[in-house]
Amino acid sequence: MNDYAGGKHKWYEKIPSAFVILFLIIIAVCALTYVIPSGEFQRTMVNGRNVVVAGSYTHLEKTSKMTVDLWGLFKAIPTGMVAAGPVMMIVFLAGGMFKILERTKAIENAVGITIRTIGVSTKSKQLMLFVLTFVFGFFGAVVGFENVIAFVPLGIMVALSMGYDLMVGAAIVIGGVAIGFGTSPINPYSIGIAHAIAELPIFSGMGPRTLYCIICLLILIHHISRYMKKIERNPEMSLVKGISTEGLSIDKERINEYKLDTRGKLVLLLFASFIIVIVFGVIQYKWYLTEISALFVLYAILFGVIARFNADQIADTFVQGASEIAGGAMIVGFARTIMVILDQGKIGDTIINTLAAPLVNFPPAICAILMTLVQGVINFFVPSGSGQAMATMPIIIPLSDLIGVNRQIAVQAFQMGDGFLNLIIPTSGGLLAMLALARVPFDKWCRFVVPIVVKCMIVGWIFLAIATYYNWQ
Repeated sequence: MNDYAGGKHKWYEKIPSAFVILFLIIIAVCALTYVIPSGEFQRTMVNGRNVVVAGSYTHLEKTSKMTVDLWGLFKAIPTGMVAAGPVMMIVFLAGGMFKILERTKAIENAVGITIRTIGVSTKSKQLMLFVLTFVFGFFGAVVGFENVIAFVPLGIMVALSMGYDLMVGAAIVIGGVAIGFGTSPINPYSIGIAHAIAELPIFSGMGPRTLYCIICLLILIHHISRYMKKIERNPEMSLVKGISTEGLSIDKERINEYKLDTRGKLVLLLFASFIIVIVFGVIQYKWYLTEISALFVLYAILFGVIARFNADQIADTFVQGASEIAGGAMIVGFARTIMVILDQGKIGDTIINTLAAPLVNFPPAICAILMTLVQGVINFFVPSGSGQAMATMPIIIPLSDLIGVNRQIAVQAFQMGDGFLNLIIPTSGGLLAMLALARVPFDKWCRFVVPIVVKCMIVGWIFLAIATYYNWQ
């Protein structure tokens, strides 16, 4: 048995939970309230945004109220959760709605039919690769990362049926979902929360982000295609050679069972309308987190009604979905605790002022690129997109004001640093769960996917440089 399947523990399996890491960070921040001088910037309203006034930083005399002791640390946790209430709410409600959508089986059947039509009934392998990667990229962009875990076996089955290996199936599903999620222009968990903190219209800049998402998916397709050709020429070049595929080969009877009845088609049409309504509401009526959260509740009920669930089934499934994502919602509150302590100690602005001093000597485009690297490091410790946005954007946004980086570009730098590294960070429970289902060892996966991450980051840096030149709003 290989190490990944249950033998020796790899180093990445010994990394503490994100909650443990965050709690250690909270302790460290409390200690910093005794060490870092207190200070603050003046702020003013510009175009409806609360903006830091450059050169206005002043030191404050440190008082006992500006230091956080052990009891203050524990009080800060519920205070942070209350402050993060709207964000935690949207995470819970989205989890509930997507659970009902999953329970209708409409999406699963649609994917199964797509695989049967393209991956089994035809010999056009490149078409299969292109269509399925974009299908899973779309689900990642709209549904989320962990919510698509159940589709991993389907991707594996079609890859094996076409004569390829476990890595191809994993790359199509996990790669497509992760890149779609990480570059999504309408991701409520990360981009929506970052926009809210940056005081920008929710999902603004949708056009350029959509283009970037498509480019990154094409990079993924090109990389998978090259790997497919390589193992066609020499099967010994497979990165997962020797790993058992027993039980994962496609079942002809099972694949033929996928079908969409009238209710399933109505659910898919309703899901399409959900996306259209969100985009229209955000653009036309400037909807914010509350309106989007309300939409999750409304569509959860509609999905249940069309699927002919009774009231108890709708309620129970919704609660189950919310409970399954409780960890992700709670980590948002934990992350907000950091800002509560920084505010109490009056050291947040001191940190911003210290970071701004060296960065003002760099062009804004270089600063934006450096932001992506910083966010990437933070993502290792806080793999939750919403949690990372809550923890870092209150620091990044005023910092971007001081160093001349447009807020929209700062949000994009956050999304890049948070999104792509979800493909390789071992602290992401969703990634490890998907790899376990695909039977692909983490180290083998990294050998395959690191070049994709590097290529997407380089294209993203070019995108940031162009956006900075044109002052993307």
